[in-house]
Amino acid sequence: MPAAGWRSGTVAGGGGPGCRRPLAGRCSGLRILRVMTDTSALDPEDRKIVTLARSARARNSVPEGAAVRDETGRTYVAGTVALDSLRLTALQTAVAMAVASGATSLEAAAVVTDAAAPSEADRAAVADLGGAATPILLAGPDGTIRSTTTAG
Repeated sequence: MPAAGWRSGTVAGGGGPGCRRPLAGRCSGLRILRVMTDTSALDPEDRKIVTLARSARARNSVPEGAAVRDETGRTYVAGTVALDSLRLTALQTAVAMAVASGATSLEAAAVVTDAAAPSEADRAAVADLGGAATPILLAGPDGTIRSTTTAG
């Protein structure tokens, strides 16, 4: 059973025979493991890093915004870096900022993007500092949580 504030279901499409518990009366067979239905159900500290990531994306007019929280609760916020000589995703940049500031571990990470999932490079960067079990919150540009995965 999903945690409070989450629901399992199927989204989009028609209502075919493989449809179980359709969302919005429709089903295409595409299963969404976890869809956040109530952002207030997020831990306040997780909600904070999603909000920071969203603001970094908007403020800098970049494709992605990210924020990470270290073992002491400090947060590091970044946007995509796209220079001729250097290319980093927002999450890679946020992890690099945490390392450069002396962080030794991560509690959580968030990325606001149009992408369907965190990239392998993003997951690797978070795992390098925080370990394989570090949660990564993936949110759309409107701040809605699309999924939570682990770095590993």
